[in-house]
Amino acid sequence: MRCGRVLMLAALVAGISGPADAQSDTRPVAVIELFTSQGCSSCPPADKLLGELSRNTSLITLSLPVDYWDHLGWKDSLASPRHTARQWGYSRSQGTSGVYTPQVVVNGKVGVVGSDRKGIEAAIAKTRDSAMTIPVQLALKDDTITVSVADDKNGAAPADIWLCGVMRAAEVEIRRGENRGRNITYVNVGRHWEKVGTWSGKTATWSVPVNTIAVPGVDSVIVLLQRGSDEKPGLIVGAASAAIH
Repeated sequence: MRCGRVLMLAALVAGISGPADAQSDTRPVAVIELFTSQGCSSCPPADKLLGELSRNTSLITLSLPVDYWDHLGWKDSLASPRHTARQWGYSRSQGTSGVYTPQVVVNGKVGVVGSDRKGIEAAIAKTRDSAMTIPVQLALKDDTITVSVADDKNGAAPADIWLCGVMRAAEVEIRRGENRGRNITYVNVGRHWEKVGTWSGKTATWSVPVNTIAVPGVDSVIVLLQRGSDEKPGLIVGAASAAIH
């Protein structure tokens, strides 16, 4: 399996200076999706790094466990074929020959080894001029999720609006397979995806019931404004997150 180095999160992330707690009012600059597996011995360093990155509020992080290593002696308890399909979609849109773990996809555009902090920083820098350019607001009130998207001034439309119900932390004891005997904490684990509409470039608002994505364990929600299609996902042009409980 392909792996990267274990690297600690620095105070500087691709030109974003200052401590994470000073950035709470800053629009996110990057979405970092980690494709991981409990059955992959190369993944724990990437899982740890994602936990560190998740403390920086300028970044939106997602852990997306895949199911294609389940045959190695341990069935991933958080894996979803939806995540496997999404990773293969990125492979098609980015013109790569296959998928691997741990892999990070930054802003829906650049794939790097999931434990390579320098590679992640470089991918953020590479996509900064084109990604995350559209303001997206996410609000929860009276058991309703409301997503508001601003006018398109950057040629980003059209883009689909995806809600992902997330479990902020899940500790798993792995009893068999390559990671046997390890307890691993996964952060911002994707549990349910829902497409709520397509943004045409004009200011618009969508509302859906919280229970649309509130499957067991979900305690927060992430919204992605993403170009491309489900089969070939592309650049993420806006995103936001909010706690449900």
